[in-house]
Amino acid sequence: MRIVSTMPINPEYIEPIYKKYNSIEWIIKNNMEEARPYLKEADVFLTLGFDTTAEDLESVENLKWVHVFSAGVDQMPFDVIQNKKALFTNTRGIHKIPMSEYVIGVMLNHVKFSLFFHDMQKEKNWKRKIDGGELYGKTIVVVGTGSIGQDIAHKAKIFDMHTIGVNTSGRPEEFFDKTYATSELNEALAQGDFIVIVVPLTKETKHLISKSQFEAMKEEAYFINIARGPVVNEKDMIEALDKKIIAGAALDVFEIEPLPSDSPLWELDNVYITPHVSGVTARYKQRAFEMFLENLDVYMTGKGEYINIVDVNRQY
Repeated sequence: MRIVSTMPINPEYIEPIYKKYNSIEWIIKNNMEEARPYLKEADVFLTLGFDTTAEDLESVENLKWVHVFSAGVDQMPFDVIQNKKALFTNTRGIHKIPMSEYVIGVMLNHVKFSLFFHDMQKEKNWKRKIDGGELYGKTIVVVGTGSIGQDIAHKAKIFDMHTIGVNTSGRPEEFFDKTYATSELNEALAQGDFIVIVVPLTKETKHLISKSQFEAMKEEAYFINIARGPVVNEKDMIEALDKKIIAGAALDVFEIEPLPSDSPLWELDNVYITPHVSGVTARYKQRAFEMFLENLDVYMTGKGEYINIVDVNRQY
């Protein structure tokens, strides 16, 4: 069996697998360009997701399994995977620790005026603000109650925040005081001091947050997007921020990335921008490979159940 990877994998992670399953031929490359010549005879294909085209997968003659070393799979060629009847898995849940910590961090920055005081430090200006806020008692609305959303809610509860979740059906989820269905989105948003977007990008979620949703939010609401840029109508968001319809935003994802230098977002004083790094951690590759190994054991032995199977119809 041949496994082809477009992501470099630390040899120390592979060593135990060589001994356990010596029938596996590993082709580990640094990127898709290097891996492409070996794809035709791959049985299992490991990819970062964004680097894979329909033509790439069409070329694989005996494709049995595609595993994406990412939670987001919106750029994958679903039709080809479905036609080849290949197993399709991802690393959903891998980002919950760094992304939930990112959310807590930007919320604390906002209520404690961290960026303001940093600016004052650079100016050597002893300027006090005595109207600093707290997370205690605030309401956080998390749109998307999967593993990341649940971990955000879990950490928010430590700060004694009230937690509201939004998912497709309104089903209850752990760590949320109340959940709403997507059809009740605006009702949920209206209650949030902090709004966090963490849904996958699908046909249904594109521009899920637009003018109507921003108008439903409190004037003092702080908006955080760590999902995908196109989930939010960026033009409507810029207007809401510029006109102070909402208080501010922490944005890690954008409709066009890198964010163009002429984007008005760079100039808004109530926006905190990071370059799609909320899920980045030094432990990423280790965690990603450990998830893959759980499924590899099932694949090789036929025992147990796969984790993180992607539904090609729902596209997540």
